[in-house]
Amino acid sequence: MKRTVTILSVFILLFGGTSCIKDNSCQDKTVQSEQAAIIAYATANGITGTSHSSGVYYQVTTAGSGVSPSVTSKVSVRYTGKLLDGTIFDSQTGTPATFVLGGTIPGFQIALPFVQKGGTIKFIIPSSLAYGCAGTGGIPGGSILFFEVQLVDVL
Repeated sequence: MKRTVTILSVFILLFGGTSCIKDNSCQDKTVQSEQAAIIAYATANGITGTSHSSGVYYQVTTAGSGVSPSVTSKVSVRYTGKLLDGTIFDSQTGTPATFVLGGTIPGFQIALPFVQKGGTIKFIIPSSLAYGCAGTGGIPGGSILFFEVQLVDVL
């Protein structure tokens, strides 16, 4: 009986917990591999901007005035976030959302400082500077993201 329990325990340890083992096959796309899609989206949507060294593509539509935010700044923004197929995954166009810029995805942290208080910006974020291969909520893994943001205030 003791031998049967031992064999069963070993079997469970080896094969029963496989669903708990993390799948390491998820690898982020490179920024370079997504550049063609980013440029195609920008061109198709009349976004004439600049490609940052990180791979974020952005167009300042209104510069604003005053201070630009830093990663440690608390910001107040109105925004719309879309997938490249046009699906809106998040939007705050009424009462501004307020948060610390450093608590956002890297691409958002890179792009928002290009405008000052009152400014507006459009930017396209490579998936590796967004939610990567894992995705989140309604954002599939490997998604390039588009944002249009009004920086209402830097607090």
